Amino acid sequence: MASSVSGPIPLPESRYDLSTYWGRIRHCAEISDPTMLLTTQKDLDHARSIISAYRHGTLAKPTAEFWRAKKQLDSTVHPDTGETVLLPFRMSCCVISNLVVTVGMLTPGLGTAGTLFWQWANQSLNVAVNSANSNKSHRMSTQQLVSNYAAAVTASCGVALGLNNLVPKLKGIKPNTRLILGRLVPFAAVVTAGIVNVFLMRGNEIRKGISVYDSHGDEVGKSKKAAFFAVGETALSRVINATPIMVIPPLILVRLQKGLLKGKSMGVQTLGNLGLIAVTSFAVLPFALGVFPQRQAIHVNRLEPELQNKKDMKEKPITTVYFNRGI
Repeated sequence: MASSVSGPIPLPESRYDLSTYWGRIRHCAEISDPTMLLTTQKDLDHARSIISAYRHGTLAKPTAEFWRAKKQLDSTVHPDTGETVLLPFRMSCCVISNLVVTVGMLTPGLGTAGTLFWQWANQSLNVAVNSANSNKSHRMSTQQLVSNYAAAVTASCGVALGLNNLVPKLKGIKPNTRLILGRLVPFAAVVTAGIVNVFLMRGNEIRKGISVYDSHGDEVGKSKKAAFFAVGETALSRVINATPIMVIPPLILVRLQKGLLKGKSMGVQTLGNLGLIAVTSFAVLPFALGVFPQRQAIHVNRLEPELQNKKDMKEKPITTVYFNRGI
């Protein structure tokens, strides 16, 4: 993000009002814009120079070029480290990276092997995205990463296989209801594992605290309470993000298979499923991402006592601090 570029003058968070849901939707549509995948290292270097000029007063006010530079950095660079996030794990690649595994998980009639494979693939992608974009106040060891990864995969596969075995045995429900419940099994598995994944991958943040900053971008200290907010909201966002993508296409596909796609080959049905998931993902992603702001503000009274009587570099009392929620 552009906030990784240092300077005495604070950056505007966005060209949109992030205190409103609609403003966050428009902001998230920008940082998830897939055209940002075309950003080169030369573009990033130029963007950093523009942002640095603003933060040091050389650039008097935001211009169209400034907003373009900020968009490139916000969609490509990690806010804590300033490092370029690996391409498949950037927010601008979110829909594309998830498209294949989502289609795989939502393919009707998967057997045990297919269910296990696609749940493993999805959790592998989730772990990579979590690791690449999480708050970097505390680094995770390789051992912790491997154990947390194994736990997330076990949770997703266990829920998926358990529900796949349970749904056919349910009594007193109509065949169509049973069909719909079967199609929603991947959603339940993804949500469960997503929550487990977030809390395991980011457990160090809750135990040790995350960095909180004043309005000038200077670190005030580390807060466990801020970490709990960050991780809790991220876990809830996993549910919100997965719901439309894992629920809407399967339900529409059930209807299409009784009408337009009835009797069509598996290849045609797979293409239809792919199209439904792609359209839904691109349409709803900004709405899901915008529920919680990534850069959160919190009053110091809600944090630890040692953070409540700090002053900034101008010797003014700090009443509000900011932290990176992660994604």
